[in-house]
Amino acid sequence: MTTILVTGGTGTLGRLVTERLRADGHEVRVLSRHAQQYAVDLRKGGPALDAAVAGVDTIVHCASSPGGGDEEAAGHLIAAAHKAGVRHLVYISIVGVDRVPFGYYKSKLAVERLVEESGLGWTVLRATQFHDLLVRVFAMVSKLPVMLLPARVKDQPVEVAEVADRLAELAQGAPAGRVEDMGGPEVRTFDSLARAYLKATGRRRLVVSVPLWGKAYGGFRSGGHLTPGCAVGKATFEEYLGQRFGGGRGV
Repeated sequence: MTTILVTGGTGTLGRLVTERLRADGHEVRVLSRHAQQYAVDLRKGGPALDAAVAGVDTIVHCASSPGGGDEEAAGHLIAAAHKAGVRHLVYISIVGVDRVPFGYYKSKLAVERLVEESGLGWTVLRATQFHDLLVRVFAMVSKLPVMLLPARVKDQPVEVAEVADRLAELAQGAPAGRVEDMGGPEVRTFDSLARAYLKATGRRRLVVSVPLWGKAYGGFRSGGHLTPGCAVGKATFEEYLGQRFGGGRGV
């Protein structure tokens, strides 16, 4: 069994990846800004990062920040990996980062390129949005009596536990380059997903679809973030909602 480092190992995805790898008998180091043993800010790097990577065979890079700094963090991680002789770097990205000109997606694509050009053995998996991300979005926009949503946008949410299973599988294999995308089982209109959320939570809101503008919106509207040919996920959004919320609670 090997020693594997999971960056962002206390997050939604990284925590599950860590659990899978440990269940398979690997020694797993959890790196995040708040991890007990390997508390490292990847954007700063330094001796603490070098210590965390020393003796590691594989890195699963789940850490990410929509607020910026991902490219700098990846640069520090790759440099430390070279020093430590890491064999395999696995990176989780997002479907559509090369087709939707959205700021966070541009950053994820830039990190992909850093990984590919790193000189390390590498694997990149792109996945669609996680169910829980949609729930966070819907919870925010349903605070008002009218739920405003972008018009003519669809989504293909996937269960994070299934993505964690796939990442753990890839981490235990040989470097595979860019692997097949991983999408949820259904491509759904955004408003139908919102109504499913409202039903599951017992909320009553008026759902209104609003046309937006800009290149990023155009990319989402054209489905650049979808992968219907790779709808390999099993759990539907309704199944996720049922497990998370049970019966509607009324808000």
